[in-house]
Amino acid sequence: MTSHELTGRFIGIVRHRLAVDGEGVTTLVAFHGCPLRCKYCLNPQSISDDMTCMERTVEELIDEVRIDQLYFLATGGGITFGGGEPLLHSTYIKAFCEQCPKEWRIAIETSLNVPRRNIEDVLPFIKEWIIDIKDINPRIYKAYTGIGNERVINNLKWLASEHADILSSVKLRLPHIPNHNNDDDINNSQAYLETLGYHNFDRFDYIIRPI
Repeated sequence: MTSHELTGRFIGIVRHRLAVDGEGVTTLVAFHGCPLRCKYCLNPQSISDDMTCMERTVEELIDEVRIDQLYFLATGGGITFGGGEPLLHSTYIKAFCEQCPKEWRIAIETSLNVPRRNIEDVLPFIKEWIIDIKDINPRIYKAYTGIGNERVINNLKWLASEHADILSSVKLRLPHIPNHNNDDDINNSQAYLETLGYHNFDRFDYIIRPI
């Protein structure tokens, strides 16, 4: 399949984001689809079958986001792929990165709960990794997301051992999830990840607002 035939399905394309999805001014490109079913999903539209998604070929997406190229170049920003789970669409992202201006900084927000080959597809192009760990404890992770985290842990080990040069560009998110984990759990997650060589952590509280 050529890049002209690749079509991505997106829940949104959000411009002019600053210091929330990577360095500089960024455009967030959020894919539809996710393997997780998190209890407090921040983007439930990404897993909704009723969502009317926008669709773009690789070339159409590049043309659309190019409008902010001056911001990208002036601030060291670029495109952040999120979702949902963007690495489910690694073939599309790889084709995008091969064709977009090389000066654009490409970041990705991922759970890393995907096959390793999906990571390998995009590894040469990603300048910043924002990985949402949830919790390293398998019991907590499955209770919150509905699936296990064996693949996440294996991918983290593989990145740390085979691609240690990228660790400085990896940020690991360790949230406090109400009714699921506590400070001791978060400390245990961080301590384990530090043994693998990771050192950049984002610890924060999920704010759950009543409906």
